[in-house]
Amino acid sequence: MSRHGDSSWTLHAAITGPDDLLDKGTLRTWRRGQKQPQAVESLALLNRIEQRYQLPEGYFQEKLGPRPRASAGKTPELSASESRRLAWHLPDDFASRPAAERAKILEWVRRVIISGSTDYRRYHSETVKQRFGMRFDTSRRQNDLDAPPQLDEEMKDLAAFKSSTLTRAGFKRSGVWNEATAAQRTEHFGLLFGALAAAPEGDIRGLGLPAADLTFGMLLFPAVWDWYVQWRERRRGFYTSWEAEMLLLGAALTRAETGWLRQRRDIADRLVPIEGLVSQDEVEVAKANWDQACDQLNKHAVARAKEIERVARVHRDPFEPILVILEADSPLAEYRKITEEIVRRMPDPKRYPKPHAEAVRSYLMLRIGLHSGLRQKNLRQLLACRRDERPLTERQLIEGKRGELRWNDREHGWELFIPSVAFKNSSSSFFANRPFRLVLPDLGNLYAYIDYYLERGRGLLLSGSRDPGTLFIKTVKTTSRNASYTQSGFYEAWRLVIQRYGIFNPYTGKGAIEGLLPHGPHNIRDVLATHVLKQTGSYEQASYAIQDTPEMVSQHYGRFLPQDKAALAAQVLNKAWA
Repeated sequence: MSRHGDSSWTLHAAITGPDDLLDKGTLRTWRRGQKQPQAVESLALLNRIEQRYQLPEGYFQEKLGPRPRASAGKTPELSASESRRLAWHLPDDFASRPAAERAKILEWVRRVIISGSTDYRRYHSETVKQRFGMRFDTSRRQNDLDAPPQLDEEMKDLAAFKSSTLTRAGFKRSGVWNEATAAQRTEHFGLLFGALAAAPEGDIRGLGLPAADLTFGMLLFPAVWDWYVQWRERRRGFYTSWEAEMLLLGAALTRAETGWLRQRRDIADRLVPIEGLVSQDEVEVAKANWDQACDQLNKHAVARAKEIERVARVHRDPFEPILVILEADSPLAEYRKITEEIVRRMPDPKRYPKPHAEAVRSYLMLRIGLHSGLRQKNLRQLLACRRDERPLTERQLIEGKRGELRWNDREHGWELFIPSVAFKNSSSSFFANRPFRLVLPDLGNLYAYIDYYLERGRGLLLSGSRDPGTLFIKTVKTTSRNASYTQSGFYEAWRLVIQRYGIFNPYTGKGAIEGLLPHGPHNIRDVLATHVLKQTGSYEQASYAIQDTPEMVSQHYGRFLPQDKAALAAQVLNKAWA
């Protein structure tokens, strides 16, 4: 402005027209650093200043550096709430583009970034609109129908039978449910009984049983299981392994000596006929010979499960959102690009301290996940201990069933220390009752980011609220003072990082990987297992990366295709031609 002899007033007059709303004093506040251009209209005026002074396009935006939030602007096609949600993913000049182009951009953003559209997600988005599952007291799922008292009592007894430290006197069991498994089983039984109680009319097309008649005892009849698995097949269009697993769960309930239902003969008193499925005579026979009825269901469920497994199809392919990463020669290096994108777009900590802390939190989530291969629960519950603090003892961590990020003086590095009881597969041969310990490598300034986050960043996010002690915390706002992540909250936080930094957006030029879809933290385990498989061909070494067994890697985590195996063998064979 000095070189061109401009004052705030003359520059304002030169770059504004009759329809512009820029106040004359705004340029003065920009010059003094009291405010910065954020709105779409303000950024457009910066472009006019660049033209007036013959500066390169984007000169001032480069000076501003990465912005902590998306540019605000009026978008005629969107409501205010959706506009805020999509602003990150729309180009700055979106509102000035032709209507047809705006529609094309919006369709792509909604389909790819927001919903991450796959066949399963489209199916799921429709089915979740039809609430039918029953809600037990121990269930985490928010459904429409409360379980009747007698059914709720039975569910609690089953959960206690499978979860308690010691079996109740007079009972025998095989296997124990941890907290996560108990919650999952409770939810699955809620869906089963919800389907039995749902009205035959309408979208659910349930069996329409009175809630007062529902009891676990009715699971003793093969006809009830046949109705349920066929009902699920009609809704989905095909069978999946889920139906087979439910049948095997029913078989376990009636197993000789250790089945819970077999040992609860008193439930027989609650049995009533089910029109079209179970006659009064069948009820009387079951009451008269409970063991025989359990044997019949056990054999039927096992046989049905095998039949379904032969025709089961995969509906939710867990690899689909990250397929573009798994197909790369080095999946880990490909996923690492997301962390590099976070660093590249990290706001200035002096200008935007809280947005900077949020970006560091996102960076550490992905970095620690990539180095450790931990499940979502272990990452979410990981405690934080600063360098100058005393870490918790192993006994304290065992009691809390969670791990801790701590400084290891002997190794001179940041260490993850997690007792084996904190893991879902704590009885796995991987642990052998020993804790999991991993010293994180100081690569890519990882230690500097950890130190900043523990010393300053977490405090900014807490804003004076109660500290839950976990490494990863939510940004505390006036509407919510609880800084702890829930299971769904942590998943959404990870998914948001992928939406903002991971998915390449051709309309904004932001994002690290083209073809990526939104996903949660569990996919990290797929990336690590597949990466090790592609480098070594060893399922055993791949299992070490995710604290699991070679069998689990082979069945669930590693995407090791024939061409990958052939390429790995060729590396050895081709050396003979060197």
